[in-house]
Amino acid sequence: MRKRRLLTTPYLAFILCGTVIPLLAILYYALVDKNGSFTLSNLASVADPVHLKALGLSLLLAFFCTLICLLLALPLGLMLRKNGDKNRNMVIFLLILPMWMNFLLRTIAWKILLQRTGVINTLLGSLGLGRLDIINTPGAVVLGMVYDFLPFMILPIYNVMVKIDNSLVEAAYDLGASPAKVIRDVLLPLSVPGIISGITMTFVPAMTSFAISEILGGGNIYLIGNIIEGEFLRGGSRNVGAGLSMVMMIFILISMALLNKFDKNGEGTVV
Repeated sequence: MRKRRLLTTPYLAFILCGTVIPLLAILYYALVDKNGSFTLSNLASVADPVHLKALGLSLLLAFFCTLICLLLALPLGLMLRKNGDKNRNMVIFLLILPMWMNFLLRTIAWKILLQRTGVINTLLGSLGLGRLDIINTPGAVVLGMVYDFLPFMILPIYNVMVKIDNSLVEAAYDLGASPAKVIRDVLLPLSVPGIISGITMTFVPAMTSFAISEILGGGNIYLIGNIIEGEFLRGGSRNVGAGLSMVMMIFILISMALLNKFDKNGEGTVV
């Protein structure tokens, strides 16, 4: 027993230094002013019109990102479920492969592709089609989010769907159910833990993202993550930044509560 506790010491130390202490530090700065006096004004700063606008846009773009990822992931999950292990592993490998590349490099690559003189517009121009004027717009930010966070939606859904007992599907067909009815009444209900997990794993990072909006939005798209970054790193108030960060923690805790409610057994967790 003592050996087991000793083996967990590095992990506990990492959690303490890498998670608990930073969170406590953020909580401290969120609840004090520059003079160290207790205040709730840092938390209330979320009601500032600029901050509210950034928060609203963050929620909106994160919603569209999550919706698009879900609409792409569900059909792919259904197709992967029907394929053999060899084909599944190849598709999953191709999905994970881009994640091995640096996050910023992938985002910058999309900026090069979407520029007015970029690869996509050059190809469209050579075909006699109109140029795609999407860079530095919310659409470009959503596109970057979908590209970066799509695997976070696909993997939990795939993880749940491949575990569904085929005998349930065969029983539904034996009872006269059509393929569409099998998907609607059997596969999708049994995939809810993976769907909720995927939504949580996609929505939360999309909502708190700031690098994608900075690169693909050209500094014109201010999300709440950009506001927090500016408060900490660009001469703002770290107290206000900490206050906004704690407000964002509320959304994260709500997402985790929903995940725990619908996925109590961890079926949608990607191992």
